[in-house]
Amino acid sequence: MGPQRLPVAQDPVAPRDSGPLTITVDGAQVTGQVGQTVAGLLLGAGHVSWRTSRTGRPRGVFCGIGVCFDCLVTVNDIPDVRACQRRATEGDVVSTEPPTRETPA
Repeated sequence: MGPQRLPVAQDPVAPRDSGPLTITVDGAQVTGQVGQTVAGLLLGAGHVSWRTSRTGRPRGVFCGIGVCFDCLVTVNDIPDVRACQRRATEGDVVSTEPPTRETPA
């Protein structure tokens, strides 16, 4: 499935003219609009998960308000950034978190 973006003319929030934005995610270019969060760009590009739980289940955006920590990524070498809270800026380099694997005791 390709990018899913609401045309600006149909957006009930009436956003300002924001312009295009490009970030790098795991070495690939992802485009969006200025003002979008990292999670918004990822979701718009078709990425629904970008890390896994300790049990191997996929994780992406769950709560969308920075409470659950399911959307953690590394942005510009800063680990554990909540993708739903961080506005993307031109040239950001985002790495998805490696799977968290803990051996049961």
